[in-house]
Amino acid sequence: MSAIDKDTTAAAIASAVSAGKATAAAVVEHVLQRIDTLDETYNAFTAVVAGRARQKAAAIDAAIAAGKAVGPLTGVPFAVKNLIDIAGLPTLAGSRINADNPPAARDATLVQRLEAAGAILVGGLNMGEYAYDFTGRNAHVGPSCNPRDPTRMTGGSSGGSGAAVAGGLVPLALGSDTNGSIRVPSSLCGTFGLKPTYGRLSRTGAFLFCDSLDHLGPLARSVRDLAASFDVMQGPDAADPVCTERPPEPTLSRLDDGIAGLRIAIAGDDFEHPLEPVAATAVATVAKALGATHKVALPGTARARGCASLITTAEGGTLHLSRLRTRAADFDPDTRERFMAGALTPAAWYIQAQRFRRQYRQRVLEALQDVDVLIAPATPMTAPRLDQITTTISGVEMPVRAILGLFTQPFSFIGLPAVAAPLQQSGGLPIAVQLIAKPFDEQAALRTAHWLERRGICAAPAA
Repeated sequence: MSAIDKDTTAAAIASAVSAGKATAAAVVEHVLQRIDTLDETYNAFTAVVAGRARQKAAAIDAAIAAGKAVGPLTGVPFAVKNLIDIAGLPTLAGSRINADNPPAARDATLVQRLEAAGAILVGGLNMGEYAYDFTGRNAHVGPSCNPRDPTRMTGGSSGGSGAAVAGGLVPLALGSDTNGSIRVPSSLCGTFGLKPTYGRLSRTGAFLFCDSLDHLGPLARSVRDLAASFDVMQGPDAADPVCTERPPEPTLSRLDDGIAGLRIAIAGDDFEHPLEPVAATAVATVAKALGATHKVALPGTARARGCASLITTAEGGTLHLSRLRTRAADFDPDTRERFMAGALTPAAWYIQAQRFRRQYRQRVLEALQDVDVLIAPATPMTAPRLDQITTTISGVEMPVRAILGLFTQPFSFIGLPAVAAPLQQSGGLPIAVQLIAKPFDEQAALRTAHWLERRGICAAPAA
């Protein structure tokens, strides 16, 4: 490989660098140049660590020249949502309040694991303030803009992650997902995204928003890259009390198993509306390709959404109570009002919501007893305009911010793994479906997404 371009995958980069067909230094310079050229339009990055990236690349090239073993992601540039610690930088979490904080003393666990596998961190990414967002807007540094059409939203709150990957700035990024913040940007920007099982990946070194709902995970332009990054990030972490003690369970080696033996169904009822026609068509297209005809109802989904929202706002409001008291004027007004409402939520409501959460999880697992992969829409619509506040679907006007996570929220609520798999539309705006699996069965969802990708049904080319 004499050169890389915006569509070069992480797997291709790692293969070329490891084989001496490209240098890590050249890869990093290409990526830094693309960021310098394009990020004025996309506003994906809030920090670029060029010196660190060049130093890491030089060390990799020296190791290869010396014949030393290299990792599976050798030379692969990546970036992280700016709520994930980068040593030497303050962890912003999308807030100007945090710009006053001391810089992080060390990298987050997932950053350490990716770099141990040979990947190269190039910077931190824009996000909605404190991750309480589905749009990609940030009142302090401006919105991240969709590379498919910069007049449109990236989705949030991992909007910078979606823009950086879809725009070909990096082949791999990390985001966080509380109610859908990996899968919504994946759908609107047209990338693959993985929200793992709750507790599967360490969150140590991340500025959490809602502890009982928060997940970290990757976004990439190919399922193979998604699986490769997921595999190296797995493993117990005693510093994260919810991180599973299960040993790593590789998924990359299972991708080519295909869908043979997988029982695949379609989410019905509450996942069939409200949907723009393009979203309904995406689900139908994927279901037909996979031979899925059986529909599964998940009883209580409407109430689950309400309880997830209550838990989110209550935990978020409690977390930020001292900041609301001392620096209320420094919040994005929209975020501040929701956190203030959460801080006033009665404890009895929160307890009841958590009780229902356990009930809903049991109901869903019972409904999926004979299903390995469930197909559902990721978003009800393609990317809205940056200034769009409402949308009309089936004659009903609805707020954009509230409905973007309508179909992702129930699965974060009960911690199931889900892959967002995008379909590219002739009009240029992508939209994704979700492929949901049982707890700790990420391989089933990834296998299914890879099968769809290999047949050209789902794809994530750079814009």
